[in-house]
Amino acid sequence: MPQWLRLSALANDIPGNSGGTAPDSHRTSLEPPTYELLTTRATLHDPLARGNYPRDLAYRSLTASATVWSVAVNLTRIYTRLGDDGETHLGDMSRVPKTDARIDTYGTVDELNSLIGVVIATCDDLPSAYRTWLERIQNDLFDVGADISVPGDDKKERLRVVPAQTAWLEERCDEVNSTLEPLHSFVLPGGTASAAQLHVCRTVCRRAERHAVSCEELSAEVLRYLNRLSDLLFILARGANGGNDSLWQPGASRPS
Repeated sequence: MPQWLRLSALANDIPGNSGGTAPDSHRTSLEPPTYELLTTRATLHDPLARGNYPRDLAYRSLTASATVWSVAVNLTRIYTRLGDDGETHLGDMSRVPKTDARIDTYGTVDELNSLIGVVIATCDDLPSAYRTWLERIQNDLFDVGADISVPGDDKKERLRVVPAQTAWLEERCDEVNSTLEPLHSFVLPGGTASAAQLHVCRTVCRRAERHAVSCEELSAEVLRYLNRLSDLLFILARGANGGNDSLWQPGASRPS
């Protein structure tokens, strides 16, 4: 049975999903990070290892094998008044304006995650495999947000996106793309309800990637992950249309 290292860390290592930062009185009181061995028969490729965690745990794989960080989060009150002056905390507790590139970037990642949630919740025509993949991606996007929230020059051991997460996206790209005909023109967004929504997700993912480029001291793996994710969302949109894409016809509406 593989063994996992479980990290108990300070709650401020991962930003809350409200985009704000709770005061110490509203956070779980923990000692400085300590390690304990956690033994389990699950692996990262087992859905049980990725999908059945309590809502108060945030986690990620450290390697392609079975190593996971878990961080306790205790949000007893959502509003804190700490952002009323137009500033907020990053994951390292430094204060920055809410117009900071890093805030803009992980805010856009949050927007993308919410739109993926809309696809999962409302698109009855979404293939079941896609639904499972998108649920995994939603969790990984919190890893992306946590990575973005802490500048890369931070000396503490932090939750970071790893190459295995990007590689998984590439595997799904290859898997679905192998079932589709090669393209000979650009695709017009639309088709089925799920395909149209996936195209919206794709464009927001591209925007998140553009914002990420403007961040200083940002993990290169975050950029790779967002780039591959936008590719996968495009491929999933084509797959949701069964390959029956509406293609761009250059100049088709121009008078002859």
